[in-house]
Amino acid sequence: MIAAAGFIALGLLAGTLHFALLRWNTMLYARPGRVWIGAGLQMVRMAGLGGMLALAALHGALPLLLMAIGVLIARPVVMAVVP
Repeated sequence: MIAAAGFIALGLLAGTLHFALLRWNTMLYARPGRVWIGAGLQMVRMAGLGGMLALAALHGALPLLLMAIGVLIARPVVMAVVP
């Protein structure tokens, strides 16, 4: 049970970071001359979340599912809280 809570917490952490960086990334795309920085951040953001989910998948299907649930829970929270 403790391991399950740990994977959900890791998912919440990864999801919070992913969606907070998404907001910052869209601001970079909106500025002229910052498109390359935005594209680089996009790749880092996707690779980071994909890497975390891949590490969870190495532990099995249940940890991957729990971590994905954590990411899904983090999305509406971050989008509602971060201005």
